[in-house]
Amino acid sequence: MCIRDSQYTRYGTVLLCVFQAGMITRYLETLSASGGQHVVPNAGWATRLMIIISITAGTIFIMWLGEQITENGIGNGISLIITAGIISRLPNAVFEVYELARTGTIRLPAVVGMAVIAALVVAAVVLVTEGQRRIPIQRPKQIRGRKIYSAQSTYIPLRVNQAGVIPIIFASSILLFPATVGSFTPWEWLREAMNALRPGGMLYTLLEVILIVFFCYFYTAITVNPNQLADDMKRNGGFIPGVKPGKHTAGHIDDLLSRITLPGAIFLGLVAILPAFAVMAGVKQGFAQFFGGTSLLIMVGVDLDTMAQIEGHLKMRHHEGLVKRGKIRSRNL
Repeated sequence: MCIRDSQYTRYGTVLLCVFQAGMITRYLETLSASGGQHVVPNAGWATRLMIIISITAGTIFIMWLGEQITENGIGNGISLIITAGIISRLPNAVFEVYELARTGTIRLPAVVGMAVIAALVVAAVVLVTEGQRRIPIQRPKQIRGRKIYSAQSTYIPLRVNQAGVIPIIFASSILLFPATVGSFTPWEWLREAMNALRPGGMLYTLLEVILIVFFCYFYTAITVNPNQLADDMKRNGGFIPGVKPGKHTAGHIDDLLSRITLPGAIFLGLVAILPAFAVMAGVKQGFAQFFGGTSLLIMVGVDLDTMAQIEGHLKMRHHEGLVKRGKIRSRNL
């Protein structure tokens, strides 16, 4: 069943890539170079088909390469490839800032301030990504047949940012769709209305924060089922101290999820719009993306996940040097 589902995912990826490649081809045909010459001089079905096949084949190769990394390496292959692409843009962004500082366009205190702010944003993202609210669980002493199980004390970890980067991806996809449709529409009034949702505008920023908060709650409600957690806990003889088993436990977990998801969702929305405010403050677009947004969240999340998997492999092989220095501790909120 899992193999069949993954195969359907591959087919869906190919179909989606063909559609997006067609949109990219149509967009390239509308572009013109500095001399007035079109970027695609010989626009026709043969050229369009060649571009679509090239983009689709490259995407399929990257998808295959990511699967090979996942099976034979450490971490999620596709995520690691995306992260490598994001990090590869960092040297060029730093070089642009250096050139601006060397030519006197921006002063040294401004460069130091940008570096400090970027470091603080990364530290805050790591803190919220690893932040947890631990719900204590008690399991009393049990006798099953001839075996006696002693009382145990454990916990359920509820993450502050349960949805990760998915709400930003969903919100950006929904908001960019009207602008994409508007760029191909022949009606001028509709094109102007769609341009009101251009990235960086006030309306776009406000709607993006609202959608991110909504999708945070939506994704958390899908992935975490308080009723199932309460039933599993009751079936195994566990309980939360001071809370009755059953519906009361489910309600208690649901209340905690609602309370810890709100600050995580607001923080995610602020991180998503930070690059837009950085550009308004005069930061170059290449360096502004490292102040927040999808790129920073993906980079931090993948790095933390990869470090956790490396730490697990080291523990299994009893390597303690790197484990003691690089151990990731979750934050309790």
